[in-house]
Parts: sequence; structure tokens; C-alpha cells
Amino acid sequence: MANKLELTWYGKENEIKVEPRILIENTELSSKKADIKGQATLFDLDKKEIFDNMLIHGDNLLALKALEKEYAGKIKCIYIDPPYNTGAAFEHYDDNVEHSTWLSLMKPRLELLRNLLSEDGTIWISIDSYESHYLKVLCDEIFGRKNFIDEVIWQRAYAPVNLKKTLSKSHDAILVYAKNFHDRFELNRLPRTGAADNRYKNPDNDPRGVWKSSDCTVGPVVESKLYEIITPSGRSVYPPAGRCWLYTKERFEEMKNDNRIWFGPNGDSVPSVKKFLTEVKDGIVAQTLWTYDEVGHNQDAKKEIKALNFETVFATPKPEKLIERILILATNEGDLILDSFLGSGTTVAVAHKMGRKWIGIEMGEHAYTHCKVRMDKVIDGEQGGISKSRDWQGGGGYKFYELAPTLIKEDAFGQEIINPEYNAEMLASAIAKHEGYTYQPDETVFWKQSHNGKSFLFVTTNHVNSQMIETIKADLQEDEFVLIVCKSFESGCNYEKNIAIKKIPQSLLKNCEFGRDDYSLNIICPPEYEEDCDE
Repeated sequence: MANKLELTWYGKENEIKVEPRILIENTELSSKKADIKGQATLFDLDKKEIFDNMLIHGDNLLALKALEKEYAGKIKCIYIDPPYNTGAAFEHYDDNVEHSTWLSLMKPRLELLRNLLSEDGTIWISIDSYESHYLKVLCDEIFGRKNFIDEVIWQRAYAPVNLKKTLSKSHDAILVYAKNFHDRFELNRLPRTGAADNRYKNPDNDPRGVWKSSDCTVGPVVESKLYEIITPSGRSVYPPAGRCWLYTKERFEEMKNDNRIWFGPNGDSVPSVKKFLTEVKDGIVAQTLWTYDEVGHNQDAKKEIKALNFETVFATPKPEKLIERILILATNEGDLILDSFLGSGTTVAVAHKMGRKWIGIEMGEHAYTHCKVRMDKVIDGEQGGISKSRDWQGGGGYKFYELAPTLIKEDAFGQEIINPEYNAEMLASAIAKHEGYTYQPDETVFWKQSHNGKSFLFVTTNHVNSQMIETIKADLQEDEFVLIVCKSFESGCNYEKNIAIKKIPQSLLKNCEFGRDDYSLNIICPPEYEEDCDE
């Protein structure tokens, strides 16, 4: 019997070898305005430089692969809202794909997302009942069942759809996984509210302040905690069947003598424990049921999008308060978050207002028409969503990136060649990704274009001859190694112990799948959407 439970489906075994593209900044679409409040939190503590938020247009599987080398283990929180595969295609997403295809599209994305998560990071995935149970098993396989935190239920609708003949859907699920769940792992707590504090009273005028009563029993039964208690009124009480007291008899007497046990105003009630507000940890532990009055519903989200004056509105946006709660629980100011199904841009808009660093990926044209436009409005200080509660005044910025074209393509004769759109810098940077190096050209040594410790990478389109090898050897230290990647080289050059040579594109052809620009869910039928409720 296999040691690990796995979900199987037709086509699962067909692994995708995704090309690690480079990202090219579109400076005309990048935005940089005055620093936001708390901008200092956006410093990269290792490099001592300001992190540039990233808005990426392109297929999200290719974009995630493009981020993997530089951002593996650095993302504190990932939130994704993938197409639910419900059979109803929306205007901005294909949401009508065959079940096995949907799983095959999700699996490699989830594997890359796991690689990007920091060791103390979490991923939150919105999904509905059509695929949630299959997705749960798939996530158990990828993230590990022991790393499953819980399932949050979000009440997305506040009224039934009366046209429904069976059940009117009122909630979505959010699956929550940790990269590394352990005994000391904790999520943040929600800020305390006036309503929560109002539950604390002081009916006995205890000098320690207000308190509320808490159950004094626990299950299962422990014999040392099963005993008779006599109330101040003389009544004999025992725990209910299947439970015992919270404390041993000796500890209970200590608690009673310290006036921490409450027997009711007449002294004849079953004992309870007094929990003082002054001794409660800051914040409230979040529950798994999130009602619309706490975090908003779909109609709230649509109104937020409409207020931004877009020509078209997403069918299933998420309210800013919902994303705010996730980021409160999963992150602190300055943490890096990622959304690879960015949609209308809600996640990065909320992250920006909360002082988080962010990366957003969107494949469709609405990366320009919705995501960029929305973020520009946020930077200008728009007052929708959580802006007022966060005292958002605007500021900050981001860089806009496009995926580079495929590195290798076929010429008119069907031969694989380096894409002519690549200049020397792009080529060196792209080869560095393929070979596992960091592209960072040395200012003085021409062949030290990329590095990986004491190992260096030199990419050239020139013919490599013995004279070039001798020039490199003269600068090469005994503990250093250099890999030369070129189009051609002189016979006999490839025999140095600390110098290796590869030819391109031949050395790359088996690494991955070149020439494919779309791993997305293509729209295959006209938009349809059933409103959750009447306006």
C-alpha cells in the first residue's frame, strides 16, 4: 500500500516542463509616486534597498516560473482565487473546463507556489463546492496533510436566489495551508472590537476589573479531576457525563480562594472560571465562519469595483474587507504577498493600503484595463473599500512587467535558433535562469556575468577560441569555476578542469518546453453569470 494518499486523474502523469522566462519592465506602465506612510517598512533588509512592488502581465504559470529562482522561500502569504470550474464561463475567465484538465492546470501552479512560500508562510485558496474536495486532496499531496490549517467558510451572499430549484449557494470556502505547520506555528489575531470587550462585566466588583465566565469542565474524563464540589449555597455538583473538571481538586481550591471561580449571583450555580480582560492576549483568535457583516459579500465587492468606473465589472470579485482579514491573520507590515490570479486587483490594492509588499500576476488584457488602473487610483488615494478605516492617503508605486518571449524558436527551415528578439543582456539573463545562476555582471571582469558562489557563468554569441580561454584562465582563481555558454567553440577548448563549455541552443532543448506562451484556461463559451441576489 502506498504511504501517501494521492489524487489521480487522466493526464496527471503528463508533467509540464515550464520555460523559465525573464521579466522585462515596461517602464511606460510602471508607477512611482510619493512614499506611502510607513514606506520604510518596504526595505529589503538584506539588500538595504526599497522593494519594488511588481505587477506582471502574462500567463501565470510562466510568470511563477520566472519568479522561482529569485523569490523561492520569500513569500509570506499567497492568496489565490482561481477559476472555480463550475461550468459557467465568466467574461474575464474561462470557468468551464473538464475536471481532469482543471486539476492538471492547478497542480503545477500549486507546486511552484509552494516553492515560493517562506518557511513561516501560508497560502489561502478561495474555491467553491464543485472542486473544493478534489482541491483539498491535491493540496494535501503538494503541501502535506499535516500542513493543513483549516477551511474558512465565507458567507458570500446575503439572500437566496429564488430561481434556484434545489439549494441557493450562500458561501465559498477558503483552504488554508502552512508551508511548515508545527507546534509553535501561530497566525496573528484579529483586533479586539468594542462588541467583544462588551462581553466582559464585573458583577462582583472584583478589583482586577471586568471579566467573563468560562466553562469549568473539559472532556474526556480524567479521574483525578472527577470530584464533588459544594457551592456556597450548599448545593452538591458534579461535571456532566463524559466530562470532568478543568482542574484537580487542589488547584480548584487555589482558584476559588483567589476569587477566580464564579458560582453565579446567588452562589448556587455550576462553577465557572473568571477570565479577566486584563489577562487576555491582545486580539481575538479568528473563527472559521466569516459572515458577510464582518468581511462583506459579493455585492459589496461589485459595488467597490463599480465605484472605480470600469467599463466592465468582474462577476466574482472579492470585497476588500475579506482580503484585509486574511492579511491581518497571515502577515505584518513589510511582508511580501503574492496573488497569481489577480483578477480585478483586489489583493494588491488591499496589500498596498496595509503597507505590505506585493506581487500580482494577471494573464488577461484586464492587467491593463483593471489591475493597473485600479493600482494607479490606489496610489492617487482613492477612498473605496478599506481606505477610510485604514486612513489611506495614497502614495507608493510599482513596476509593471511583461514576460519575455520564448528563448528558442524555429526558423523558416524548422531549425531551433535563439530568438532574434533577445539582445545580449536578455540572453545572458535568460541562460542564467536555466543554469541556476544569479545574473549580476561584474563591473571589471567581462566573463563574470552571473554567479553562484565561486562558480560563474559567461554567455556569448561569439565563437570561443583558445585565445579567449587563455584570457579567462589568467583571471580565474584556483577555487573558481566558469561555465561558458556559446554558439560555437574551437575544438580542444573544453578540456580545462575548472572551465566547461556548452553550445546553445542544443544544451537547452531538453530542459523545458519552448515556444508555448499560454497555459491558461481559454474562454470557450459566452459569458454567463447567475446573480447571488437581487440588488
